[in-house]
Amino acid sequence: MRRTALFIYTLIVCIATVSAQTPNWSAKAAKAVFTLKTFATDGSLLGSSNGFFITEDGVALGPLSPFRGASRAVIIDAAGKEYAVEYMLGANEIYDVAKFRIANHKTTPLAITPNAEPNGATVWQLPYSTKKVPTCQQMSITKAETFQTSYTYYTLSARTEENTAGSPVLNKNGDVIGLIQPSTVANASASYAVSAPFAKALKINGLSINDATLKSTSIPKDLPDEADQALLTLYVAGSSLPASQQEALINRFIEKFPTQADGYIYRARLNTANAKFAEADRDIKQAIQLAEKKDDAHYNYALLILQQLDNYPDKPYSEWTLDKAMEEAQEAYRIQPLPAYRQQQAQILFAQKKYDEAYQLFIELADNGMRNAEIYYAASQCKLLQGDSTAMLALLDSAVNTFSKPYLKPAAPYLLVRAQARYEAGQYRKAVGDYNEYEKLMRTTLNDQFYYFREQAEVSGKLYKQALADIEKAIELSPATPLYYAEKASIEVRVGMTDEAIATAQQCIRIAPQQSDGYLFLGLAQCIKGKKSEGVANLTKAKELGNGQAQSLIDKYSR
Repeated sequence: MRRTALFIYTLIVCIATVSAQTPNWSAKAAKAVFTLKTFATDGSLLGSSNGFFITEDGVALGPLSPFRGASRAVIIDAAGKEYAVEYMLGANEIYDVAKFRIANHKTTPLAITPNAEPNGATVWQLPYSTKKVPTCQQMSITKAETFQTSYTYYTLSARTEENTAGSPVLNKNGDVIGLIQPSTVANASASYAVSAPFAKALKINGLSINDATLKSTSIPKDLPDEADQALLTLYVAGSSLPASQQEALINRFIEKFPTQADGYIYRARLNTANAKFAEADRDIKQAIQLAEKKDDAHYNYALLILQQLDNYPDKPYSEWTLDKAMEEAQEAYRIQPLPAYRQQQAQILFAQKKYDEAYQLFIELADNGMRNAEIYYAASQCKLLQGDSTAMLALLDSAVNTFSKPYLKPAAPYLLVRAQARYEAGQYRKAVGDYNEYEKLMRTTLNDQFYYFREQAEVSGKLYKQALADIEKAIELSPATPLYYAEKASIEVRVGMTDEAIATAQQCIRIAPQQSDGYLFLGLAQCIKGKKSEGVANLTKAKELGNGQAQSLIDKYSR
């Protein structure tokens, strides 16, 4: 009898304990908790934890650590159904929390309270469970520490199982106050939870595409909810992501902001770059329909056509012609008479080989305040193609004069162009001056060709010491180019460095024994040195290899 009574008493105590640890909200709340599993590229399991939904459209919170290095992630809900994680929405490495979204599924969310719980408050940890009535772990808060002004980090009175990281901690009303943190100490007597409002507030902005924490996982990152920030993401992606990932982002932008013209313009640009001209044409026409600033959309239409004609001349698209580009540029200018649209018309005239009309338009822009190097350079190219090198050079002077000394890097390309133009005009020392200014700006990126071109100007300007230094620098940067050894030997012959010329010419022959230049300068240097028989033999070899200068030298030194 006693044993029966003791059994009944024990059963009553157990039921009472379970009831005390299982609040009446737990059955509904358990539907929001899931298991998160992440996988490596080869399909192997990478990590596992808990998490829970905070919105009806699948936004969830959980630990960040399982996502590191993951290429795919899924959740398994309380009903045992599996859903893919579609996008990352934010992450914080310090507190090991992530915010993410699953794909196409209505979910049961938990409410997050903005209010922190005090020391001594009773709370419950709710793990993932497929049971109708899950077992909650009742604990109390032993410490509540504030971080980042308004968020709380909790120390809890009991340890939690390792596989419960990411599960929610709820107050007596069934509202979430925090997420269980992964334990870093084996058999710890306490556990920890980070503020749920902190994790909920995580978000992506326009620069998050380069965020190191989010880049630690290959799960796609969602676009920001604000259109201007999402556009910033597309802009940054243009220089930091491969085309396939750019395309996915642009398609996501159009899906998320279907009435924003910019998404269609971005996709049209990408399709044009990939030679998908019909698709690009559809997108840019859609952009024109949706755009608030229709002038900008027409301008971009003309720009796409110019890019197609410039980059894919062998892949014509019947609807895209220079005449069509001009129509779009003129329509943009009609709607909003901006100088940029007039400049685009001038560029189209140039492409149509209407150089005088293009020149007049560029000068009109300069006279009306658009006095920049690009305009003067474009005008100079019109004059070059009209055969007026004097006017071309004067316009290049105007382009360079838009900058002041000491020059900054934006002046570099115009200095280089003017250096080449001055060389062609016989202004050799002025050309060297421009090359020198260019060198000051671009010293770390100069190649062997730069030093060869400057050497040519220096030789023509009789600056032989500088020329010799430059051709030696060219050889240093490209030691297998026989032309540079021939140039060096030529200079050495001119300045009386005969022995050096012989050695340089021999190097040239070793590198290119089937080319004539090495034999020509070896033979010439030997003849000057008085070794006429050897010299004439090498000049004869140069002649046999097709050198047109060799015969006159043979005639001179054979007497």
